[in-house]
Amino acid sequence: MDKRIEQIAKRLRELRIEKGYSSYEFFAWDHKIPRVQYFRMEKGTNFTISSLLRILDAHKITMREFFESLDEK
Repeated sequence: MDKRIEQIAKRLRELRIEKGYSSYEFFAWDHKIPRVQYFRMEKGTNFTISSLLRILDAHKITMREFFESLDEK
């Protein structure tokens, strides 16, 4: 798998946990995101930009904030 995709998936998981969600299912449910779709994103399988934007909206962060945090790691 592409390391950049792995970084994105890992960061999504970190954000969810930072918000206090130990389960991806509860996060997806609370933010009206299909569970399977969110699960796939955290696992790094192929997803769309619109799906990523929806999750960033749920976390109330910008694309810049999200991707800047990846550069720091």
